Amino acid sequence: MPAGASGPELARAVLDAAKARRQAPPARRRSAVRGDGERRLRGYSGPGPDPRDPQLLGAVLEKLVKARGWQQPAAEATVFGAWERVVGPEVAQHSRPVKLENGELTVEARSTAWATQLRLLAGSLLQQIAREVGHNVVRKLHIHGPAAPSWSRGPRRVRGRGPRDTYG
Repeated sequence: MPAGASGPELARAVLDAAKARRQAPPARRRSAVRGDGERRLRGYSGPGPDPRDPQLLGAVLEKLVKARGWQQPAAEATVFGAWERVVGPEVAQHSRPVKLENGELTVEARSTAWATQLRLLAGSLLQQIAREVGHNVVRKLHIHGPAAPSWSRGPRRVRGRGPRDTYG
C-alpha cells in the first residue's frame, strides 16, 4: 500500500490486493501420512463438523458393521440376545431359540401345550421378529416341544431285542 494513502486511494489499494489474492491459485492444505497409509488433515478443523471430531461409539460401531458386511450376523445375534424384546415377555418365558440356520429358526417350547400354541402363533411371531430384527433374517419357524429323555442308554437299557414274551 502506498505510504500516506487515504480515502479513495486506500480503498482502491485494498480492493486491488483482494483481487490479486482471489486470482492466485488456492493454497493446498497440508496433510500428513499416518502409519497405515491414510492421509490425515492438519491444522484447526474450524466451526463445522469434521471427521476428526469425537464420534459416538454407537455411530462408529454402526459404520464398522456396515463396512465389514456384518449386518446379517448382527441381526441373527439379536434374535438370541434380545429374545424377550423380540417376541414379548410371555412367549419368551415359555420358549427359547435353539438354532438359526439358513433363515430357519428352531424354537424349543417349555411344554407340548406351549409348542402347539407357538405353532398357532407362528405367523405373528415371524412378523414380530421381522419388525424388531429385520426382514429375511428369519423366514421359517420350526417349533419343538421339550426334549424328552432318551432311554437308549443307561441302567434301564436291555441289549438285543429285549425280554419279549416270557410265557411262550
